[in-house]
Amino acid sequence: QVQLVESGGGLVQAGGSLRLSCAASGRTFGNYAMGWFRQAPGKEREFVSSISRSGATTYYADFVKGRFTISRDNAKNTVYLQMNSLKPEDTAVYYCAARDGRLVGASDYRNTNSYNVWGQGTQVTVSS
Repeated sequence: QVQLVESGGGLVQAGGSLRLSCAASGRTFGNYAMGWFRQAPGKEREFVSSISRSGATTYYADFVKGRFTISRDNAKNTVYLQMNSLKPEDTAVYYCAARDGRLVGASDYRNTNSYNVWGQGTQVTVSS
């Protein structure tokens, strides 16, 4: 089972950009579907984006489409979330998640319960 460590969070002004990274330990990173989720204070954890094991398929929450891009480098055991045009409502703790094995369909990729490995989270704060 992999372990996940997120980095790249911080404080940015509205309209700015950040790139989150999630580094995974272990040799089987390519066997894991990966996802990014976020949780704002007082709110439930919500889906942001996910990517298939090969990187060929990606999914996005409607509120980040056109602004965020997920990608992965299986040779580096890393998944990325490029976040552009950030808004104050994007402020949250962002979590990286992994699921060993195949996910089927968008609903699986978007479901928090589909993922069995989680990172510790990285804070993203967007000031207005």
